[in-house]
Amino acid sequence: MSTTRTIERTYPALRTTEGGGFIVHRPFPTRMLMDFDPFLLLDEMGPVDYAPGEAKGAPDHPHRGFETVTYVLEGEFGHKDSAGHSGTLRKGDVQWMTAGAGVVHSEMPDPSFVATGGRVHGLQVWVNLPRRDKMIAPRYQDMPSASIPVATSADGNVRVKVIAGEALGVKAPIETRTPILYQHFTLQPGASIVHPVPRDFRVFAYGLSGKGLYGEARRVADARTMVVFGDDGDTVTLAAGDEPLDVLLLGGVPLNEPVVRYGPFVMNTEDEIRQAVTDYQAGRMGQITH
Repeated sequence: MSTTRTIERTYPALRTTEGGGFIVHRPFPTRMLMDFDPFLLLDEMGPVDYAPGEAKGAPDHPHRGFETVTYVLEGEFGHKDSAGHSGTLRKGDVQWMTAGAGVVHSEMPDPSFVATGGRVHGLQVWVNLPRRDKMIAPRYQDMPSASIPVATSADGNVRVKVIAGEALGVKAPIETRTPILYQHFTLQPGASIVHPVPRDFRVFAYGLSGKGLYGEARRVADARTMVVFGDDGDTVTLAAGDEPLDVLLLGGVPLNEPVVRYGPFVMNTEDEIRQAVTDYQAGRMGQITH
């Protein structure tokens, strides 16, 4: 018999500034919650409306020891790296970048978007890599929106975009280094879903818009709130109130390994962090050709 997970705690997303000066809302890491093993960070970028010439991004910066997952809801993001990759992420696209041993990366708005201005809204999640994978070769999985599976409930009131894992009978094509679920649910007013999750996953929800009702107790949480589910069941319950609900569901198997982080480097020991800084300063992670 399945049991639905209770709500352990909620955390508000805090407003902060990143990159070249763009605003993000961040439920973690903060003073209240440093990480959510195996996740290291969740940033919601925008939504913000830029006038022509105003759009900002994250100029050249290194990464080592983890993965960055960028999901564009509105706007356009250009990206380049020190291995020669480049491209543009548009509405609905996902980029799953495995930094591994190290890469220098740039995430800037597309020049055409800077010229015209417009709305930007996106998310970035950092997923920790296990010790065995910290120094693997960098890898990109660029997934255009049309290639990301979408499923709808029988009554048509619940829609889910499956970025990682499985939901409503469809499975994501993204390959993850450890078991991960990352799903974007849209519920019509009054709709609800009891969604199965593996018992060994830690799971949380993050509201994008609308007021959510979570768990059997229908605990109320506004948008920009992280809702942490307990480990006491094999399903989670999501429900919408009087307005549509847009909510992310993320989960994964904890690595239970030491985490030592210094800015864009996340390793297992301080010596490994010092080596990452040395390697970056010596140019061993390469540089971006602009």
